[in-house]
Amino acid sequence: MRIGLIGTGRIGSFHAGILSRHREVGSLVVADTDAARAVRTAERYGATAAPSANEIFTWGVDAVVIASATSAHAELIGRAARAGLPAFCEKPIALDLAGTLAALRDVDEAGTVLQLGFMRRFDAGYTAARELVRSGRLGRLHTVRAITSDPAPPPADYLPLSGGLFRDCLVHDFDILRWVTGREITEVYATGSDGGDPMFREAGDVDTAAAVLTLDDGTLATATATRCNGAGYDVRMELAGELDQVSVGLDDRTPISSTEPKGIPPVDNPWPGFMERFAPAYEAELDAFVRLITGEAENPCDGREALTALRVAEACELSRRERRPVRLAEIPSE
Repeated sequence: MRIGLIGTGRIGSFHAGILSRHREVGSLVVADTDAARAVRTAERYGATAAPSANEIFTWGVDAVVIASATSAHAELIGRAARAGLPAFCEKPIALDLAGTLAALRDVDEAGTVLQLGFMRRFDAGYTAARELVRSGRLGRLHTVRAITSDPAPPPADYLPLSGGLFRDCLVHDFDILRWVTGREITEVYATGSDGGDPMFREAGDVDTAAAVLTLDDGTLATATATRCNGAGYDVRMELAGELDQVSVGLDDRTPISSTEPKGIPPVDNPWPGFMERFAPAYEAELDAFVRLITGEAENPCDGREALTALRVAEACELSRRERRPVRLAEIPSE
């Protein structure tokens, strides 16, 4: 199997390493707007560097992995669809609903497949939590708490291109909340704080945010995120039911300690970032894409899932701006 990879930045290079090791991938072609970076990645992983993304669609690849800048995702998804190629794309499809819907129409009209990169669906902890919820072990679920905390802010020039904290960061929590519980989010009430570095205010963004989410069965969820968690990278989910409660992401590298005399002590080696924390999940999601291409498995994360998560993020942004609860029905889905 020959795979074309577009984008060889931090996550693209990481994907190149995974694909180069995969037993079903016979050859890998990489491309980037920075041609020299593509060459360096190719040399590192024994791949072929293409002069540009154009060659990815003309050199006879069997599928495309899109890890380029977010602004190029929708266009590249459309090109892959028109070329009849299965595509894997890092989230998001686009930073707005119009671009997302247009790319999904391209895929539908071409009859191809699109898998989205929500890697938490492939994490062992979230998978176990999903199974516990469905087994009834927790009883009726009444409360879910989701946390995503980055250890340091991104560069200032990234913020205006990110779509904001809800679309860029919390969108993972919105997706995994739906996936673990099997329920839909019907209403949100969200707020945010920009009390940190002035660059957030200049970008019209916030550095910390919180949302209360109501699910379609009445379960209440909270989702919080910050760019300023100096203790380390912290991603967790707590699920509380009438019979039991469990936590995802609480391990010997979680950057949190207890003030109780016999509580959890401080960790010596906290998670530094998402790539280290979710490395096995990234590998599993690309393996799932390869099995999707070969017909061995169904699509584990269709593009429509990204649309749903984006609609929740849009509802949260609207709620933050207008300081009111927003029902998901207010956000277009077509």
